[in-house]
Amino acid sequence: MSQDILDCRSDFPALKRTHHGLPLAYFDGPAGTQVPRQVIDAINHYYSSCNANTRGRFLTSHESDALLVETRQWVAHYLNAEQEKTISFGANMTSLTFALAHAIGRSLQSGDEIVITQLDHEANRGPWLDLKEKGAILREVHLQPDGTLDYDHFQSVLSDRTRVVAVGYASNCLGTVNQLPLVRKLSRQVGALLVVDAVHYAPHFSIDVQSLDADFLLCSAYKFYGPHVGILYSRPGLLEKLQTDRLRTQDEKAPYRIETGTLNHASIVGVKAAIEYIAGLGEGESCRQRIESAMERIAEYEHHLAYRLYEGLCQIQGIKVYGPTFKIIHRAPTVSFTVSGRTASQVADHLNEDAILTWDGHFYAIRPLEVLGLNELGGLLRVGMSLYNTEDEINRLLKSLASL
Repeated sequence: MSQDILDCRSDFPALKRTHHGLPLAYFDGPAGTQVPRQVIDAINHYYSSCNANTRGRFLTSHESDALLVETRQWVAHYLNAEQEKTISFGANMTSLTFALAHAIGRSLQSGDEIVITQLDHEANRGPWLDLKEKGAILREVHLQPDGTLDYDHFQSVLSDRTRVVAVGYASNCLGTVNQLPLVRKLSRQVGALLVVDAVHYAPHFSIDVQSLDADFLLCSAYKFYGPHVGILYSRPGLLEKLQTDRLRTQDEKAPYRIETGTLNHASIVGVKAAIEYIAGLGEGESCRQRIESAMERIAEYEHHLAYRLYEGLCQIQGIKVYGPTFKIIHRAPTVSFTVSGRTASQVADHLNEDAILTWDGHFYAIRPLEVLGLNELGGLLRVGMSLYNTEDEINRLLKSLASL
């Protein structure tokens, strides 16, 4: 299995780059993965063959329309959505979440409550916090020292006034995978909408929005080997009920209702190519079966690498790893840590000299670092696994860290 995954490295042109005579080791995937040649070719082909705006009465516009529909279908397969009309596109997940929150906010009454968590990325906190201006009351679920949510506290903050529960599927900061089936059960008991930020989950695990029973789910294609496009899944019939920001010339039906202006058509075609690429790593008769098979293989491979890194870090004096233990199988392959006597930025600079690319700071998940008291220390050093990473790169990383 792992050898098949490693064969994919030749598909990524960026992996050929070197720095100081060493091949670049890309551990920056949680902020955006590298892109395979198949995606680059799809975007180039669009620009060179059928670059046109939508809904025109001519050939290239017809072709452009068809490609956008096909991409919605592929995203629906990726998320196991009911149909392509549940899939909307935007500039990024943050923009779509602001648009969604603004639309939902129009239906709120003063005193209605929204539940967010201390673990979440700011993109799934800030848009909801803004609704305090409309009289909404924000409740915040506590983060525990081990990097998991306090689910007893989660249940206690819900009430018959709760209208929205906004929660991440997985933490881009600590690698925590939240208990979404439990959250869905609790939110259903009070009749609240469930909005799921799946940006950090989608690159590593298979998503089934129907099984999850999500009302809205968002993710970003550039986190799973595609271009910069935000994706919004809306349960059938829900989007039409929202008063979205929309020009009177915009189609008022789903999925277009929340898509403002002209979309980035070439990048959206690249999303289709990215999902097709992932599906090509799996087996099965249907698109969905191949996607599920591929994500299982990717998850197994990435977990193996992350666990190897975790074990190695635990043997280096002065390093402290944050987040749930890797004894938990269902954990994102993201490892964040501190090095005694060094700030995260100093460690990132040191690794960069060895051609090892990592992120330092809060990664826009500033709230969990505030709770854990890490902001004043310069945040965390984050290492993320993607399907193109290798065990040799892990060994290089550990050797470089040990030299500190």
